[in-house]
Amino acid sequence: MRLLDGTVTVDDLDSFLATLDDVAEATGTTVQAFDADYVVSEAHLRRALDRADRAIARGENVARERAVEVLCYAAGRRQINRALEMGVAEGENRVVVLVDSPAGDAEAEADAIEMLREHVDEASVLGEYDEVTVRAFFDVSDAELDAVDGGLADLVLERVALLDVEK
Repeated sequence: MRLLDGTVTVDDLDSFLATLDDVAEATGTTVQAFDADYVVSEAHLRRALDRADRAIARGENVARERAVEVLCYAAGRRQINRALEMGVAEGENRVVVLVDSPAGDAEAEADAIEMLREHVDEASVLGEYDEVTVRAFFDVSDAELDAVDGGLADLVLERVALLDVEK
């Protein structure tokens, strides 16, 4: 898995998503863009990818496309429509783009990243999430945050892992 983070201006969401699909198809990779305000860490996306692959291998996936399944796990939700809130929108976006080759082809991942660099102005935004947004999206209360040894990022990783239990 490789990540590209930065900013992007999306004038037409359908066109931007088509570009991501074109890159994925041309390189044989999975490409999914996330709003950086919701992504707490690289581990967040790595766990979502691992859980999505496991669900697909077991035939328990809810989405037809691997990228959408990863999005659902990253969002900690089985409902695709609710998970889409973590994606990009029209306008200015801080993004984290996940690229992964299901076949483990590092060269294909590198090619996809190079193609995506034409569309993303690289900047270090990974891990610079919006705490209020994350807490509201993942429904993390003050009491829950006070009760755990870890922090908000740890609770988000727990939400990703617990999605399998909620099935």
